[in-house]
Amino acid sequence: MRARLWLAALSLAAGAAQAAVSVSDATGRTVTLARPATRIVALAPHTVELLYAAGAGARVVAAVDYSDFPPEAAKLPRVGGVTGFSLEVLLRQKPDLVVAWRDGLGPREEARLRSLGVPLYISRPLQLDDVAAEIAALGQLADTVPAAQAAASRYRARLAALRQRYATRAPVSVFYQIGQTPIFTVSNASFVGQMIEACGGRNVFGALKLPAPQVSAETVVAARPQVMLADDAATLEAWSRWTRLPAVAAGTRYTLPGDLVGRPGPRLVDGAEAVCATLEKARGRLGLTHR
Repeated sequence: MRARLWLAALSLAAGAAQAAVSVSDATGRTVTLARPATRIVALAPHTVELLYAAGAGARVVAAVDYSDFPPEAAKLPRVGGVTGFSLEVLLRQKPDLVVAWRDGLGPREEARLRSLGVPLYISRPLQLDDVAAEIAALGQLADTVPAAQAAASRYRARLAALRQRYATRAPVSVFYQIGQTPIFTVSNASFVGQMIEACGGRNVFGALKLPAPQVSAETVVAARPQVMLADDAATLEAWSRWTRLPAVAAGTRYTLPGDLVGRPGPRLVDGAEAVCATLEKARGRLGLTHR
């Protein structure tokens, strides 16, 4: 009898040990859960997409405004929006994991969540490859590892195929614009800059240190990009008076789908495909082919 009780105790202890899970988040901080998360609150639209890609969509109980993909995410209860979230509403969901965006979570909000003992995973995919790593990590936290690993593998394979396909294409100089006043762009430290590189483009501001640096109209004109990209037509139309800009003269100004290119989730590979197709169109207008 004692032997059976002892074996049962060992079995329960082993089960508890197996249930605990630990991963590192984007800040390098270890996130440890006593058992896989079953009630997850996502504090950024891209984190919702990461969780669904990881097979954990059924475990997401609330999100923030603009969390509209996949379509079922639009039906989730809201705890806030782009300007912040309601701690009271969030706690009402009784989350056993909160997934937040590093650039969208203030230090006070973070400190408050941690002081209340709410497990917190910080997401910040700056590199294209970071997306697959975060999908895999979230799959571990939600105990959906097979689905997460499959999604991460598909993402990596599609990205590798794009890089291989466009590796020998003729380089074109590219300016990607965010906003009009002031003008922001991207460097190669950002996932958009890496999309341009993967498609055989040369980002004219790629060497800048900040992922999204501010630039002036004069520096853009001096850079003489062959292609200009943005997520809305009005932004690009504003350059029409600069007729000597190669991109204006050649008619190689293009808009891109904002959610695919600007939201750092699993659809970034779709965004990369859109960038590649656009640069290929530009090569045709510029009379360029292979290196």
